[in-house]
Amino acid sequence: MANAGTGILTAQPTPGVARRAWPRWLALGVAMIAVAVVSAVWTEGGSRLLLGALGLFLAVRGAVLLRSAPDLDGELAGRARSLGTVAGLAGVAALVVALISGAAAATVLLVGVPVLLIGGALALLSRGGVARRGGQVLGVWAVLVTGLIVATGLGRDWDRAADLATVAAALAVAVLGVPVLVAAANLRSVAAQPEPEPAPVRAGCGGCACGAGGCGAA
Repeated sequence: MANAGTGILTAQPTPGVARRAWPRWLALGVAMIAVAVVSAVWTEGGSRLLLGALGLFLAVRGAVLLRSAPDLDGELAGRARSLGTVAGLAGVAALVVALISGAAAATVLLVGVPVLLIGGALALLSRGGVARRGGQVLGVWAVLVTGLIVATGLGRDWDRAADLATVAAALAVAVLGVPVLVAAANLRSVAAQPEPEPAPVRAGCGGCACGAGGCGAA
């Protein structure tokens, strides 16, 4: 499904689904934090690693959305195809840039990090409840990071500003990896539960009237 990646965080899965899902969520969370740490400390290639990892994630996510689109109906299918196409193209472009040039990867992060932070904050602020409060926090963080990047670029040099953008992006990826690990732990606890017992069937019932409202309707 198009929203399977986030829906499992909000819906209560069955133990069977949880047993298949929790290892993938655990691997994703560990990979996110590992990439973030290495990108933050690897001065020469951190920007390429981070952009390449983000590109790979987007490309895979886009492919999953496009593959699931035929199983959806109407508006959901169109939305999955649109999001899948955009995510796939953006992911491939990011991978190409990361493979070709470290300087180009740093420039992409220099421009992209402030844009994504501010855009994400505005998107959350348009919602209500917890999302809006998260948008307020992200908005403050976006303003501070953007101001620091611009001040570093103007006051010192833009290479230092690009390094700062890479560290900020790595920190954001690490922070996002924490709820993924929490989700993996929750799914593992659900996976340890026994499967629910099937509903009992009345003696002598062949199930022929269930679709018409039950035996009483027959």
